Amino acid sequence: MASWSDLEYYLKKHGWKLLRQDGRDKIYEKAMSDGSIRRTAVSKSTGEIGKGLFSRILKQQLGINKEEFNSK
Repeated sequence: MASWSDLEYYLKKHGWKLLRQDGRDKIYEKAMSDGSIRRTAVSKSTGEIGKGLFSRILKQQLGINKEEFNSK
């Protein structure tokens, strides 16, 4: 399973910009080619992301599947 640092690495590599840092989270944002704006939060935790949460992040926030994420 992916860790929070894996997620942050993916975001940085694919052009997501750090919008702000809140208490426990870093908020990233990216303008998509269709004009929409996507946002996601990265926990400052060093552990792994739970399977269900990771699936929701990929689908709902990043708009990608696990294979795309793993090809980072």
